[in-house]
Amino acid sequence: MGRSDDMMDDENHPAYTMGRAAEIVGCTQDFLRRLGAAGLIDPHRSAGGHRRYSRGQLRLAARAQQMCAQGTDLAAACRIIALEDQLAEAQRRPSRPHS
Repeated sequence: MGRSDDMMDDENHPAYTMGRAAEIVGCTQDFLRRLGAAGLIDPHRSAGGHRRYSRGQLRLAARAQQMCAQGTDLAAACRIIALEDQLAEAQRRPSRPHS
């Protein structure tokens, strides 16, 4: 498998421009900028300084967009998503026996 195939399988590869990311998520480019400012996503910057988004970041943005569309404040949506992801990560780790 070549390098380009590896990148296509990589959830964290910054493959999407801001315009395409906004199209996929169904939001505005400003919404994506605000998610970055809120710390939910940290898009990669190209050599020219343009934001590039990964599939994983688009999933987070879509979750935030859905919550905001249902009336949740942006900051609260970002915090809820971060906590949900922390919980999911903790649940994936094997439990250690207590002594």
